[in-house]
Amino acid sequence: MAWVLVIAAGLLETVFAVALKLSDGFSRPGWTVTFVVAAVASFTLLSRALGDLPVGTAYAVWVGIGAVGTAVVGMAVLGDPVTTGRLLSLLLVVAGVVGLQLTSGGSAH
Repeated sequence: MAWVLVIAAGLLETVFAVALKLSDGFSRPGWTVTFVVAAVASFTLLSRALGDLPVGTAYAVWVGIGAVGTAVVGMAVLGDPVTTGRLLSLLLVVAGVVGLQLTSGGSAH
């Protein structure tokens, strides 16, 4: 269950990162509220997951999901450049996240 929380928290990290961009310096109230709600929810889920998972692994997976998700949304929706180098780099991040998750041992206790 803890990994489900980390995955959900990572997806919410993507939401809050994109909302932060779209808030235009917190000048757009709807995107600002979306940022705050998604950020609080993301940190709350991550915090709950940390009760059962090693902090380094859980944090790296959370950041990896958020970073890759944000980059993909940026390229697919926000017009960020799509290059072979960027795509290969994202694949390396995914490989690292999967490797950490598979070798974490699953318990912090």
